[in-house]
Amino acid sequence: MNVATDAKQERINLRLKHSAKMALERAASFEGKTVSNFILTSALAHAEQTIHAHEAMSLNSQDAEAFFHALDKPFIFNKKLAAAFEEHDRRVTSQ
Repeated sequence: MNVATDAKQERINLRLKHSAKMALERAASFEGKTVSNFILTSALAHAEQTIHAHEAMSLNSQDAEAFFHALDKPFIFNKKLAAAFEEHDRRVTSQ
């Protein structure tokens, strides 16, 4: 079951110009959807693209090779990084 068909418990209200409303109604009618369903499915598709663009990283083969090569190297904490981790542990509590 996708987000568009799950139980509806949340609400978003929009204020828009008459011309924008007319365009949404026209587009929704072309797809045989209600305006609400048209807006929801369109917004969710765009949201998924936006999330993917910000959470996924694509590397070319040269950069990917350099990245994996760096992962293979042993990592040594310098004093500043060790202090930052200690400060983090003092300030942040995980639940």
